[in-house]
Amino acid sequence: MNHAALLVINPSGNRTRAAITRLPFEIGRQAGNDLVLRDNRASRHHARISESNGEFFIEDLQSRHGVLVNGARIDGRQRLADGDAIEFGVQDSYRLVFTLEEAAIQKLMEQMSTTAVRSGAPSNLSKLRALVEVARTVQNSLSTEAVLSAVVDAALTVTGSQRGFLFLLQGEELQVSVARDDRGMTVPLSELHVPTRLILRALRDRRDPLSVRLDSLSAEDDPDVSTAQLALNSAVCVPLVRVRTGSSEETLVMSAKADTLGVIFLESRLGKTDLTIGDRELLQTLAIEASTILENARLLEQERLRQKMEEELKIAREIQQNLMPRKLPSTGWFRAAASSIPSHQVGGDYCDVSELEPGVWGFVVADVSGKGVSSALLASLLQGAFLAGGYADMRIDQLMAHVNQFLVERTEGEKYATLFCGVLTEDGRLRWSNAGHCPPMLIRVDGDIHKLEATGLPIGMLPGAEFEVRHTQLQPGDKLLVYTDGVSEAQNRAGQFFETHRMEALLRANAAQSCEQLIQTLIRAVESFTEDVPQGDDITAVLMQYRPN
Repeated sequence: MNHAALLVINPSGNRTRAAITRLPFEIGRQAGNDLVLRDNRASRHHARISESNGEFFIEDLQSRHGVLVNGARIDGRQRLADGDAIEFGVQDSYRLVFTLEEAAIQKLMEQMSTTAVRSGAPSNLSKLRALVEVARTVQNSLSTEAVLSAVVDAALTVTGSQRGFLFLLQGEELQVSVARDDRGMTVPLSELHVPTRLILRALRDRRDPLSVRLDSLSAEDDPDVSTAQLALNSAVCVPLVRVRTGSSEETLVMSAKADTLGVIFLESRLGKTDLTIGDRELLQTLAIEASTILENARLLEQERLRQKMEEELKIAREIQQNLMPRKLPSTGWFRAAASSIPSHQVGGDYCDVSELEPGVWGFVVADVSGKGVSSALLASLLQGAFLAGGYADMRIDQLMAHVNQFLVERTEGEKYATLFCGVLTEDGRLRWSNAGHCPPMLIRVDGDIHKLEATGLPIGMLPGAEFEVRHTQLQPGDKLLVYTDGVSEAQNRAGQFFETHRMEALLRANAAQSCEQLIQTLIRAVESFTEDVPQGDDITAVLMQYRPN
């Protein structure tokens, strides 16, 4: 009976033999294939070898660069003959030679392979090739898994071990990340002869952060483990410790055992391997390389999350700006101007000024509690609720109660908003309600300033809350400033607040200015006070004036 095998020649020229022990035989870049190609130019699932009626076939799995047999690219599926050369469409990559072996020859080769391992330690040339392969993988591969697999393969070459396992510490357990044998084949975790709990115990009981004493791996304290399971002629355990890269590109190793990331565990039931000092240094270098890759992957994930958060904040800020009224009247009996300066974060400010019907204008200014995308979205919900409720068709107290119930049902009191709502008619009659909002300032023509204090709790805080509506008669030329606490609580470098007394002095001194001029004067004063210090809240202000003919 014939047995199929592959002579695997990696890009460094190192040759290994991979027996085709199961069919179909998968070949590709991704871990889990029967033969893993550590080359990011290869496809995740590149090719497949199958058998039919005693003949072997190779199939291209719609790979990017194709499959070549004896230099010719195949189309779909092709029969393999003894000695066929298989390539993967790119230069300086893996090359395979398909071989058919008689059972007796295969047994002889396995005996020779076993003898070669027993004869002594790996050569320095093979160790050098292994390290070069790691360096090449680090340079060319974007896959963390591919680099970790290359590290395990190099560690197997350095120690001459049969199987290598790379475990990552997840909470109180070790989770396998890479499991390979000395032929570069993926092996199941069931082939690990030492329970991971014993490896974890030895890892945590170590005194040296960079080495583990394997004499602590004993079955005496674990009745579920037989002594035969631990009958290893050779076992090597190398910790993975978190590293950080300094500005001088020097890698620093965190010494605390709390910074342990995982462990590389190598085992063999063949001849005992005595590692030289140089071998141990090579293993520690490989462990540091693996730890660096893991740390870089962690930092990359953090950067991706940060960029994702920045994108979300950008969207939220755009939502806030879109909530601002597009055009405000600058002529006629009702005039208005507004400004909103977004902070580096995202708040929940919302303002709207609109003509409800001829001779009637309505306005709303709200500030949702908290920051972030949720607050910005809740502000947009408020806008929708007020537009749906309508100012003119419903009394203000009923409208406020309706919106309050709307928020309570959806946020269960965890989110609320301070809000000032008013309706002004052409005869100068102002109906308004203040739900816990900053008291708006009514600037009379004579310079006096009256504050419209709160008449109820913030909306969305308690179910069934009532909101008192008050009436104020405006005189020709009177102005009304409605603002959020981002204005009064704007901070300078000394940590001082802008506060309302500065606002009052500014309004009195510039009362004769138009709405547009006065709102710009206020914003410039706030910017001058804060000295370009980033603010934690949006600065929103709306100024209205009653000017009948």
